[in-house]
Amino acid sequence: MPHTDVLLAAASQEPGPGGTLRIVLLVSILGAVLLAWFLLRGYRNDDNND
Repeated sequence: MPHTDVLLAAASQEPGPGGTLRIVLLVSILGAVLLAWFLLRGYRNDDNND
């Protein structure tokens, strides 16, 4: 097929899920960090809880 390179070039320019997956990964990491901070904040001992 002489048009294979044209089809591959056209297919490689499609956006795909890359940007969406990157955003989902970033938001989930930020959410995990905020959740860990919120949960660990309650275990802090300020020496004033008699």
